Amino acid sequence: MRISLEQQVAVVTGASSGIGAGAARALAAAGAAVVVNYNRQAEPAQALAAQINQSGGRALAIGADVSREDDVERLFAQALDAFGHLDILVANSGLQKDAAISDMTLEQWNTVIGVNLTGQFLCARAALRIFNRQGVRAGVSRAAGKIIHMSSVHQLIPWAGHVNYAASKGGVEMLMRSLAQEVSHQRIRINGIAPGAIRTAINRAATEGDAEQALLKLIPYGRVGDVEDVANAVVWLASDASDYVVGSTLFIDGGMSLYPEFKDNG
Repeated sequence: MRISLEQQVAVVTGASSGIGAGAARALAAAGAAVVVNYNRQAEPAQALAAQINQSGGRALAIGADVSREDDVERLFAQALDAFGHLDILVANSGLQKDAAISDMTLEQWNTVIGVNLTGQFLCARAALRIFNRQGVRAGVSRAAGKIIHMSSVHQLIPWAGHVNYAASKGGVEMLMRSLAQEVSHQRIRINGIAPGAIRTAINRAATEGDAEQALLKLIPYGRVGDVEDVANAVVWLASDASDYVVGSTLFIDGGMSLYPEFKDNG
């Protein structure tokens, strides 16, 4: 089955590296025009947009801090100015500021919640307003718009020492499900992806050598995930191939969410 997203436009937040960059590449390869959002990393985002354009696609890098309402409104306005419409949002921006709870500062808590949860709310709200104005574009997609919320296995699995991150991802799941319940009758599809351990540059130390061997004990399938594992799912959820999938979270985790440490304790 070949998936085509021709004539569609996607905004991918946090797309300068890692899962976001992989999602932007995959959406562009499927035919979508892509807005590559970044916050501080302008150079890799611009390089990615240039690569997509040189390969015959359409892409534009736009800087915006998704935790700031004015930035988000500007991001979506510039996306419409550049491409005329919007069909897909991949709300991917996220970060960690880890600490034991007794040492965690309010700034660490607020920063993570601001980007990981409030940022997804602001971007979803902006996209939904556009989808409602556009309606279903006949011959392009069966849906008026698609939103994919990037979460984590830690929306389900508690994570000591990372309470701000885990709380934000638990919030993302309920944000996604509540929005899906609210707007699906408008032919807008909202779903989530919960990645497990994915091999990216930012977590190389945790996915190589001895650290990888320890990590594999938590992954029943026996390998660390690749960015492409998530990117392929993004394309599927953005396409009409998943048109009857609404309000669901797709776990891409090699079985981490099966709590493999309990395998022999049943």
